[in-house]
Amino acid sequence: MSHTAEVRGIGMGIGADGNNVPAVVLSAREELLPIFVTEDQANAIRLAMEGEQFERPLTHDLLVDMVTEFGGAVDRVRIDDLSEGTFFAKVDAERYEDGQVERFVFDARPSDAIALAVRVDCPIEVSDEILDAAGRPPSAISFEGSTGTDHDDEDWR
Repeated sequence: MSHTAEVRGIGMGIGADGNNVPAVVLSAREELLPIFVTEDQANAIRLAMEGEQFERPLTHDLLVDMVTEFGGAVDRVRIDDLSEGTFFAKVDAERYEDGQVERFVFDARPSDAIALAVRVDCPIEVSDEILDAAGRPPSAISFEGSTGTDHDDEDWR
């Protein structure tokens, strides 16, 4: 079974080497799912969440424009696999031609899939298996300046 996830924010976690690492934090099934990403990907997601527009399109904006121009749409993204600490995702898209739907599934990094999802406002789905393996109760992630129950702050540890 899969669950619709909400992007709760972009924060900083502490990596295995003790350094700060950006992460996108998803919320699903009353659990939090931190996914470590690169700084560039964190910024791409954050900018889309804030609705900030640039004079020239960023990579994810360009991809959305291209898919749309070719008559397609991104339907949903799925965080559907976890192997040796690495998350995997799929982007489900479709295109209509002569009244017929053609469906596509693309393999993607979760950060790219999430960056697309926040731009087109499509569902992000996370499987039970992923949440069972990597989900955390809200009390396990503390957000700076909060008691661990308010997840609107950006920095967490």
